Formats: sequence, structure tokens, C-alpha cells
Amino acid sequence: MLATPSKLLAGGCRSHRLQTLVLTLSMAPTAELDTATSPPPPHFVIVPFPAQGHTIPMVDLARLLAERGVRASLVVTPVNAARLRGAADHAARAELPLEIVEVPFPPSAADAGLPPGVENVDQITDYAHFRPFFDVMRELAAPLEAYLRALPAPPSCIISDWSNSWTAGVARRAGVPRLFFHGPSCFYSLCDLNAAAHGLQQQGDDDRYVVPGMPVRVEVTKDTQPGFFNTPGWEDLRDAAMEAMRTADGGVVNTFLDLEDEFIACFEAALAKPVWTLGPFCLYNRDADAMASRGNTPDVAQSVVTTWLDAMDTDSVIYVNFGSLARKVPKYLFEVGHGLEDSGKPFIWVVKESEVAMPEVQEWLSALEARVAGRGVVVRGWAPQLAILSHRAVGGFVTHCGWNSILESIAHGVPVLTWPHFTDQFLNERLAVNVLGVGVPVGATASVLLFGDEAAMQVGRADVARAVSKLMDGGEEAGERRRKAKEYGEKAHRAMEKGGSSYESLTQLIRRFTLQEPKNSSSITVECSANRHI
Repeated sequence: MLATPSKLLAGGCRSHRLQTLVLTLSMAPTAELDTATSPPPPHFVIVPFPAQGHTIPMVDLARLLAERGVRASLVVTPVNAARLRGAADHAARAELPLEIVEVPFPPSAADAGLPPGVENVDQITDYAHFRPFFDVMRELAAPLEAYLRALPAPPSCIISDWSNSWTAGVARRAGVPRLFFHGPSCFYSLCDLNAAAHGLQQQGDDDRYVVPGMPVRVEVTKDTQPGFFNTPGWEDLRDAAMEAMRTADGGVVNTFLDLEDEFIACFEAALAKPVWTLGPFCLYNRDADAMASRGNTPDVAQSVVTTWLDAMDTDSVIYVNFGSLARKVPKYLFEVGHGLEDSGKPFIWVVKESEVAMPEVQEWLSALEARVAGRGVVVRGWAPQLAILSHRAVGGFVTHCGWNSILESIAHGVPVLTWPHFTDQFLNERLAVNVLGVGVPVGATASVLLFGDEAAMQVGRADVARAVSKLMDGGEEAGERRRKAKEYGEKAHRAMEKGGSSYESLTQLIRRFTLQEPKNSSSITVECSANRHI
């Protein structure tokens, strides 16, 4: 149980063993887990969606819960469990009650046409495999339910990714409360919920519309509108995800009150159920070991990167990373590299192995590295992003505007150069640039395909160099942007400290599902009208 008494959060309309275990379940397990002899701690079962941008924050959430004495069980398939070995080992050394529960990937994957071993979205290389992957994921319901029923006592709560709508039926049949975790900003999630409620996402290709029910005026186009699964043929997945969100007992979001207070309040009001804001999750990773164990194993030693950064001036280096999914064709890659070179600024640029597989790209990249030797570093593969962003030398981040990346940058006081590619990223950009005032847009206005879309290339080397210079050069505007970023970074740290808004929200979440308090039936009323333009 918690030693700290709970407190109600003020503001807005908010209501507010010593082992790391890997358990392998067959599709129909028969053995039960050993019954603990002492009163069990609260037990939260966490079910991430297998994509790095979804899994990483949910692993951070599991660590946060475990640090507060909660037994946290992450349910993943073998390939994804292997990627979490570093996080599991770190939790074991810290004596945290965090478990990796390994369930088999559905054997029907082969019949669906998925290549052997593909258990994560970042392994998909053919657009034709995306829909079958999501369909096969639904079959994880059986091993998840078998795991829950094999436990000596029901867990306190299930927290499942918004995309895992199939967990709704499992939780209902097992009689376990369920929360959804949604990865984007509350600003985006509120836009998505309001646009869906008014049927706006089914409009024609050229239509623009203003999202209703927002505290600020938000105008979007077909390319920049909110919504996952908007592609024709995916409507059933979208409907299922929205219904699972509406029928959940509440939501968990990786943000904090001082960053998105009005959007959090309106999102909670629109859902008519509690939303716990517990972030930034990334700030739980306080030491080099924790930073290095996030996501995949880094393809470059953290010490090599930090040693290079140590020699650089404060706020002088631009960090460039477009996330784990989007892959740029060579022509686009060349434009990014030349733009960084032409900017004259020191940089660390992360490229994917798949992007530089062709000999001509490798040759070009080697020539670039020779020309920028001393002021430019190219990392091929996975980079220790938190270690880089938290270094005093890093003064800007060129990002695809995935919410994890934007929030990690803000949490470390680093302004962003925004280059959205698809889905929530355009609205995350809007929040960073127009609402928070911590970003410079590179000028992307249309979605691009996941595996490289040369035809849609809108941004060239001159745009990159211009935006980098605007972000990194001195001047009153750049100084104000940097001041705001550092101010939000300080507020982010305070939110996660004992007594901070996110810390106390986590206390309330644990208490709610430990004591099984009656659901709050009182209505939530908030006026969310657009009274300013962005």
C-alpha cells in the first residue's frame, strides 16, 4: 500500500519480490502461478501495441508504477520481449517488481501472409502486410485472457494501448477494470475525438474544416486532420478503437498539467471519464543505464556520443532523428544531409540502416562525413536519444513530431524544428509551434508514405538550412523560443517530483484501482470554445 496520503489535484475540471520474471504462456496454459503468502501489492497489467513509439512510453509507465511499489506486468510477444531485455535487467538490478510476460505471436500470422519473425510494426517492409498485422494482433486476446485467469487473484487494472481495442472484451470477460493509454498529445486527442463526434473525417479530399469544441481555433486539411485508421478499408479498426476508448474506465496520457492544462480538461470533459496525466514518462530514466536500455540496444556507444558532445559549446548542436518508422528514399536523404551541411551548425544525425543499405547511399554518406568531420556525427541505427537530448550541448531537435520525441525534447528544455510526416504529427507540430511557442516549422504540409515518398517531397536542402539557422541562431525570437522551452523543461521536472501534478496523479491512479473506489458519477462540465487563433 502507499505510504503517502492521496491528494486531490486542483485546477480545471480534473477529478482527480524482488525479481524480473519472464513467463512464457502457450495458447492454452494449464499451470497456475504460485500464490503469494503475503498480501499482494496492487497489480497493473500493461499491454502495449508493438511499435517502438507505443512500447517505449508504456515501458516507462511500467517502471513508474513499479517504483511506487506496484507489480507491473508487461504483456508482449517474443521478439518484443527480447528488445525489452535491457529494461528488464535494469528493473531487476533496481529490485523493482516489474515483469515481462511473454505470450506467443499468433500462429495464424503465416496464413495471413506475414513473414516469419515479424512481430513489430518497424519490421514491416510491405504496405500489404499492415492490415493483416493488425488483424492477427486481435488473436492475442486468447493468451492474454489465459494469463489473467491463471493468476491467483485478478489484477487491479489493465492498461492497454488505444490501438489494442481487442483488450476491451478480455477485460470485460475477466471482470478487470481497463484504462486506455493514448500516445499523442491531449491537444491531438481532443481534436480527434471532436472531429469524429461530428463526422468530419469522412469529408472529401480537398475539404478544410475547423475542429469544433477546441479552446483554440484549429483548422485542418485532409492531410493534417486528426485520426488513426482513416484509410479506406480500415474503418472497422477505427470504430473499434473509438468504442474501446469510450467504454474504458478512464485514460492515461503522457503529458503534464502545466503543458496542456486546458486541453486535458476539455478531453476529460468530452470523454466524461477520468484522464490521468502522468508524464513526462521519460524523466523516470535518470541514469545512463536507464537511458541506454530504452527501446532497442543503441548501435553506437552512449559514451562515444557524450564524449563528442562534451567538446561542443552549450546549446550549439542540432540533433536530427525522424523516429522509428518513416524511411526516406535516397533523394530525400541527400536533401537532409546537404541542408545540415549548408547550415554550418554542429549536428548529430540518426539514419536507419534500411535507409543507407544501397552502396551509392553509403558512398555519399561517407563523403558527407568526411566533409563535416569534427562538426557532424552520423549514427546508423538506434541512438540513445535521451542521453543526447539531456546533454547541455544540444540546443535543437529536428523531429518528425511524434509525441514521444516532442515531449522528450520539451522535458529537457530543447526547442524543436518540426517536420511532420503523418497521422498525429501535424497537430503535435501545431501545439509545439503555435500554442507552446517552442518550435520552428520546416514547411511540410502534406503526408508522406511510410517507406519513402519521393513524389511528395516538399522540403529541400535550402528549407532545412533555413529552418536550422532560424532555430539555432541568436536573436530575440530564437531567445524567446529557447526561454520557453527551458521553462517548460523546469515545469516538467517539477511535475514528476513528489508533490508535483504528475506524481500526485499517479498516486490517485494507484489508490483508485487498489481500493476499487466507486466510479465518480458526477458530470463534468467545461466550456471549450475557440477563443483564440493558432
